[in-house]
Amino acid sequence: MKKRIMTVLVPIVLIFLVIAAALASQLFERFSYSKNQADLTEYFHLAQPDEVAMVVQDTLAEEKALLRDGVVYFALSTVEKYFTDRFYVNTIEQVLLFTTDTDVIQIHIGADSNVMYVSDAGQALDYQAAFYEGDTLYIAADYVKKYANFDYLVYDEPLHMQVYTEWGAYTEAAVSKKTALRYQGGIKSDILVHLAAGDLVTVLEKMENWSKVKTADAYIGYVENKFLKGEKQAERTCNTGFQELVYNNVQKEGMINLTFHQVFEEIGGEYLAKALSVTKGVNVVSPTWFRLNNNSGDFASLANASYVSKAHELGIEVWALVTDVDSMDQFGVEIDFVELLSSSANRRHLIEGLMAQVDSYGLDGINIDFEKVRSDSGIHFVQFLRELSVETRKRGVVLSVDNYVPSEYTAHYNRKEQGIIADYIIIMGYDEHYVGGGAAGSNASITFVEDGIVNTKQVVPAEKIINAIPFYTRVWESGPNGLKASTLTMNAQADWIARNGVTPSWVEESCQNYAEYQVNDTLYQCWLEDVESIRVKLQVMQNQGIKGVASWKLGLETPAVWDAIAEYMGQA
Repeated sequence: MKKRIMTVLVPIVLIFLVIAAALASQLFERFSYSKNQADLTEYFHLAQPDEVAMVVQDTLAEEKALLRDGVVYFALSTVEKYFTDRFYVNTIEQVLLFTTDTDVIQIHIGADSNVMYVSDAGQALDYQAAFYEGDTLYIAADYVKKYANFDYLVYDEPLHMQVYTEWGAYTEAAVSKKTALRYQGGIKSDILVHLAAGDLVTVLEKMENWSKVKTADAYIGYVENKFLKGEKQAERTCNTGFQELVYNNVQKEGMINLTFHQVFEEIGGEYLAKALSVTKGVNVVSPTWFRLNNNSGDFASLANASYVSKAHELGIEVWALVTDVDSMDQFGVEIDFVELLSSSANRRHLIEGLMAQVDSYGLDGINIDFEKVRSDSGIHFVQFLRELSVETRKRGVVLSVDNYVPSEYTAHYNRKEQGIIADYIIIMGYDEHYVGGGAAGSNASITFVEDGIVNTKQVVPAEKIINAIPFYTRVWESGPNGLKASTLTMNAQADWIARNGVTPSWVEESCQNYAEYQVNDTLYQCWLEDVESIRVKLQVMQNQGIKGVASWKLGLETPAVWDAIAEYMGQA
């Protein structure tokens, strides 16, 4: 009987033991820590042996650097994203330029990039500064550091780097005992690196049981909270020694009251005095003297010495305007800004020509009115302005630039950069609706004007902004033959109203007087520009705290409008 019982019990016990062992194995598997080591090359997404993963601040970046001959290189796109977008590259001339307030610094891309030229004077570098690999331009990190405030450290096995562009407070904690930094929160996650007791980590995010941290050598992963102690605020200080580039702009005291003076032939001081006789408070006149006439940087000039002399006698500065409007070369073809401004020689020729006019006539400033710059020439236009600003700054004369009201179609004018290098940015606060635009409407509604100023202020300091108001509007004609428009000057509006027997009424939406009438199947509409509409615009400008007012153009206005402008200037 005993043997029979044992025969039955032994298998049962064995079965229980097997079950218990299985349960214990499952429990161990569930609650034990994984010892699997993560593939760190895969963790950093490294595909080539010379690639360097980038941890920027506390984030693993998508971009990679390169390590060549012990030198770290960034792709130009990486430089522009994280450090500075102020380099200028000319792929045809194979040059890399950086322009300060006093110098144009040049590198020849490729084998000769171990010399940088500061205003044509060579200075040797200890490394190759820039090279192409395929279509990608790489720039040495140490060269970029000359023009941008950042710091970096490189670590190997695998190659990765810590980059800081900002400094300040962060949360720090110490590791209490030996543990592992894991790829994700959870004991089954792969191990990135092992941590020793006393290691300091940056706490990036704290959860219930785990914290996301960064190690001193720039690994980002997760540690159990029970292994962290002494959490406290620490301060990361900047020790780069970098000196921020300062662009010493020419700034005038008080408000600016500039009027554009369109001229079609050379005129002298007596003509100017007559044109200014009904104005009040004008302290800058901008005559349309210079017009581009080819892609090499030549221009026609209507400059006149007695004009400048008379303006100065009246206490008025002369900021001569150079334009591309209606500019044609000898073959009747519009100016090609890529051809004109992508060439270092052409830019230099144009700048030297303008500075010769400044020096010869004693001009107080240059106003750039390039209205046909396409998106493909935007970077060249901005570089032209940088180089021009070096020369105007040397002479202490004003560089002002005319700009459209900001829109996605004119983003390539780069108002942010203009706001750094130019002395004044003039918003052309008109042509909201224009011939060829496809719709009748206001030339400068109050919303259009205010949005133009507000959006410009996002990237340009208010003390550099001047808003230009129109002394004209348009009469819109909608009929069987489509939509047409004709210009109506401010000083001709009263006659137009009388001739057509209309009674204008104030429209609050645009803050303008509006008039319309119909003849047969044709509707005539006009959003007037008068003293009332100008007063509202000036009030908005005052509320926005900008530098002043410009007007297009002298001679189209009624004398009464100068009273409103004088009030804005605080001279009434």
